[in-house]
Amino acid sequence: MKLLVVCLGNICRSPTAEGLIRDRLEASHLRGRVVVDSAGTGDWHAGQPPDRRSVACAARHGVDIGGLRARQVEPEDFHAFDWILCADKANLRDVKQVAPARARAEVALLLEWAGLEPALREVPDPYAGDVNEFERVWALLERAADGVVERLSRQMGSAPFPLR
Repeated sequence: MKLLVVCLGNICRSPTAEGLIRDRLEASHLRGRVVVDSAGTGDWHAGQPPDRRSVACAARHGVDIGGLRARQVEPEDFHAFDWILCADKANLRDVKQVAPARARAEVALLLEWAGLEPALREVPDPYAGDVNEFERVWALLERAADGVVERLSRQMGSAPFPLR
């Protein structure tokens, strides 16, 4: 199974989600069975590390995302991944607009796909906010990462797994 998490610039929400989902998968029976990556709909941060506030927030929670580098969604991603999971509705719309014909990947909102309640459809962009905004996004993505592992556990079948 291969998952691609997408936000606008691939420096805040999607690298945080990538790091969290990887962390949860590594702690589960799905270790080594799922590939997770992230990308942005825009290219203006390509090659750059995640926003320093995202890196610091993740580090406070024991997850290292400092080595990730931003990239833009590419047509090949629609054939390389099973699911492209978007942070918000604008990202979802933009991803669908660039999807090639006969794309293999299915596209969905991350929070909805992870099974969070319908009121939580979108991950807010913390870029213009302060540390508290990044912590709120962390808490939301933490729930989403746990939901991703639960969904994949049901889908791929296997033994129970520990959650933190």
